[in-house]
Amino acid sequence: MFVELPPRRPWFDPWEGESFASRITALRRGKTRVAYYYDLPDNSTFRYRAYNMIQALRSDGDGVSASWFCRADSGHFDRIVDCCDVLVICRARYTDRLASMIEQAKNLGRRVIFDVDDLVVDTQYAHLLMATLNQDTGGEAQLDYWFGYIGRLTAVLHLCDRVITTNEYLAARIRAATGKDVRIVPNFINREQLEYSLQLYTAKRAARFAGDERIHLGYFSGSPSHDNDFELISDALARLLNQDPRLHLRLVGYLNIKGPVVGHADRIERLGMHDFINLQHLIGSTEINLVPLQDNTFTNCKSELKFFEAGIVGTITVASPVFAYRKAMTAGVNGFLPGPCEWESELHSAIDTLGRNRETYSEMAENAFEVSLGRYSWESQAPIIKVALLDAPKGNSEGFAPSALLRFREDQPPGLAAPRQHAGRPRESQRYG
Repeated sequence: MFVELPPRRPWFDPWEGESFASRITALRRGKTRVAYYYDLPDNSTFRYRAYNMIQALRSDGDGVSASWFCRADSGHFDRIVDCCDVLVICRARYTDRLASMIEQAKNLGRRVIFDVDDLVVDTQYAHLLMATLNQDTGGEAQLDYWFGYIGRLTAVLHLCDRVITTNEYLAARIRAATGKDVRIVPNFINREQLEYSLQLYTAKRAARFAGDERIHLGYFSGSPSHDNDFELISDALARLLNQDPRLHLRLVGYLNIKGPVVGHADRIERLGMHDFINLQHLIGSTEINLVPLQDNTFTNCKSELKFFEAGIVGTITVASPVFAYRKAMTAGVNGFLPGPCEWESELHSAIDTLGRNRETYSEMAENAFEVSLGRYSWESQAPIIKVALLDAPKGNSEGFAPSALLRFREDQPPGLAAPRQHAGRPRESQRYG
């Protein structure tokens, strides 16, 4: 385990206690105003797809303001719509009140966008989703829940003008299912994460990535129902723990483990969910970040956030080579990408970089850090977000050139022209393109 790291921080989520009055005031400040809606603020989708986006837009200094709103603000939906130019609905389920807000926004000429970060808008994938998440695919209650959940999300999506999502694989499935104009804004690291992560990385680098006699393999589960993913590597981990007394397994979040690995309970560290800042400390003190994923259509739609949140604190990742991780990682350069039968051998290789050649580990960790900082820092995202929000629909000659859109490449995000500004803020009949 890495040692001599900066201390953990007392933390509370920055959106807690933000009043409606402060949020609507912040929205009114810009010439172009973007309102994000999410049912209930949380530390997962809301943080990545609303809070982080707002933070990047507010810091850009280009006349765009942004604020978030939620179900608790339903008594003020009319005011929100009246104030905004763009309304972004983040993974929200259909209700008559939400549908009315969208209808009102469109009647006033506002652009309405649906933001979604998973393949949860097409019921043909409901059974696959349930099986992947280890749900009972034959249970009436589970079937009703998941088909109802996906159906309500899809109903809201169809009310919207366009869709924003996290990668091209998922975008292609949404286009095929809905015929909508789909744009891409990746998940990324916010200001607070970056500030603290840089301290952790700097301390590790100054200490030449020195640790104690233990080597921690960490599995950081962001949500329930990842049992099937972890089971892909459970037997390999048990054999490695049998062979190497230095190894310890760190399991953070929701997970039920079974099989031979349970016999190593004395070297398994179980920790609950953490806030997104102190989670960085846990990841930063861990040598190897484990990201096993089943390889199917649903998992290929996942984002690469577990890579860059480890990379930014100088921890290397061993991940299944699904779409987003293949795009973010280069095997043997900034991490490892084992196939289904290669986990044990690739973990041996990762462990050897610590036990026999720590300079190799340091080089890989530095490469992972550089990619994470260069592609996934909040400071570079505003141009990408503004293209997705504000440019003209596909096929319209106004707005950004199509060549500037969508693709999130292996190199740094391309420099994008500033979005066109509006001379005023007409209440009605204002459409973008």
